[in-house]
Amino acid sequence: MTEREFEAKLAELDRLLNDPEIRMDPEHVWALLAEISTQEPRVLAEA
Repeated sequence: MTEREFEAKLAELDRLLNDPEIRMDPEHVWALLAEISTQEPRVLAEA
């Protein structure tokens, strides 16, 4: 998964969890979490 895809999945997850106008779909949330959790943690570079 590219960094762009990873960020898109995080944004989608954030929207699903925090946008009151979007119906909660637990299966989709768990699927996104499963995909995200398979990625290696990224080390944030210090500025």
